[in-house]
This record gives sequence, C-alpha cells and structure tokens, in this order.
Amino acid sequence: MSAFTLHPQLAADTLVVGDFPCCRLLLMNDAQYPWCILVPRIAGAKELHRLDDADQLQVLRESVALSRAMEQQFKPHKMNLAALGNMVPQLHLHHIARFRGDPAWPAPVWGKHPAQPYVQGLADERIQQLRHALPGLTPPD
Repeated sequence: MSAFTLHPQLAADTLVVGDFPCCRLLLMNDAQYPWCILVPRIAGAKELHRLDDADQLQVLRESVALSRAMEQQFKPHKMNLAALGNMVPQLHLHHIARFRGDPAWPAPVWGKHPAQPYVQGLADERIQQLRHALPGLTPPD
C-alpha cells in the first residue's frame, strides 16, 4: 500500500495544524467559522467503518479530543461533526463550531457563502490556539 498523502483539494483549502497519533489536524481556511478537519494518516482510507477496530477507536478518540478542545476554546452553541466525502473521497472528518448568528446559521456551511480566507496573523493565532488546547498534537512534518 502506498504512503499517506493529503488529497489535493484538502491541501488547497486548509492549513496544517499538526498530527495526532493517527490523524492530521487541518484548519479550514475560512475565517467565518472555527472549522477543523481530521484526516486519518492511513493510505487509501475512504470510510470509517472500513478501518480496523484499533484505527476506528483511535480516530474516535482524536475526534472527541478535538471536539472537546474546540468547545472549550470557542464556546459554540453546537459542535457539528460530519464525514461526507462526496467531493473528496479521502476519509476526513469536519469539526465545525457553530453559533446562532454565524453567516450560515442554522443551515449547513457548505456552499452557503464563499470562504473568507484567514489573514496571516489571525491564521497563526488560531493555529497556536488549537496547538495549545491539544497537548497530544505534534508539529507537522
């Protein structure tokens, strides 16, 4: 099996935050929402239910840790978690902190408004905030 590589669309739309034992943590480059994406670093992974039991459990642990950290940091009204994959077949889990009154509320964020990329200083601040809140994260390669 080939080595893990990030799907080009994910690479184009996100900023790398770091790595958990199983997943790469990405920040969606859309400043309208605190929006993170977990991507299992497992070559060819497309569906959570097709991973072996140990990998499923590790992805779930990392997802819960991320959700808890985002909830603590951003105090959202609702944490949204989704694994769609219709446009990007590589397994990835969206974690989006949602607020009443955010630009898409209460609708899904997809296709509602064009992305508003982070300005560099704010992107760096958000990435550092996430790294601080997730001590199990290691810097990206």
